[in-house]
Amino acid sequence: MATGKLEYVRELERGNRLPNFNWIVVRIDGWHFHRFSEVHQFDKPNDARALNLMNSCAVSMLEKFPDIIFAYGDSDEYSFIWSEKTNFCERQESQILSQSVSFFTSVYVMKWGEFFPTQELTYPPAFDGRVICYPRVKLVRDYLKWRQADCHVNNQFNTCFWTLVKSGKKKSEAQKYLAGTQTAEKNQLLREFGIDYGALPAMFRKGSCVFRDKVEEGVKLDGGRKPGEETCRRVRVDYCDIIGKEFWDQHSEILVED
Repeated sequence: MATGKLEYVRELERGNRLPNFNWIVVRIDGWHFHRFSEVHQFDKPNDARALNLMNSCAVSMLEKFPDIIFAYGDSDEYSFIWSEKTNFCERQESQILSQSVSFFTSVYVMKWGEFFPTQELTYPPAFDGRVICYPRVKLVRDYLKWRQADCHVNNQFNTCFWTLVKSGKKKSEAQKYLAGTQTAEKNQLLREFGIDYGALPAMFRKGSCVFRDKVEEGVKLDGGRKPGEETCRRVRVDYCDIIGKEFWDQHSEILVED
């Protein structure tokens, strides 16, 4: 049978090209990671191994996809900001999303043993994803501020919750005890257990930022690039405050609005 007679089925394929001149945010989130973290014995409330694995996957994303200009992650979630000028996959939403999620998941599996050398990966992780478009820099920055604020709220609650559980309370009791408590009350609770929340690692409290930083003259670079070349930027992970202005003033080249 001639294939030409069957090509009519392609008419049902839906195009989903994302609008031009918009920054594209791909947010990847662990699917059923509560169970995954329990089965693989993650430390609670934070497992530095798991967070560093997520960060390493994010670094690989920026190395793989040059049009990703910034990434922010905490817990089992990562947001990737694609340049408003990208024409990757002709800005087809389904292809950008599927390539992002599949590559991130593949790297997570491949790098598992590097961060969990004594813990067997008993079943594969799964991540889902979504795409959001923002036409202005302010919206992108407000999105990132929202995610970092959410990181703080969730981590402070989880730190209190697991402190209570480890002290002997049932999970249901800890939930009830914390219901309706404010930031100051949670900080006071932690102090009663000898925990200074502000002294906890910034990676736990602020999440992780991944971006390309300028390289100083004379620094030896991987990949054979010469110092001073415009493309010479190394991908770095930092635990910055991205709610205030200081970070964005110091890295004004990341989000530039024409």
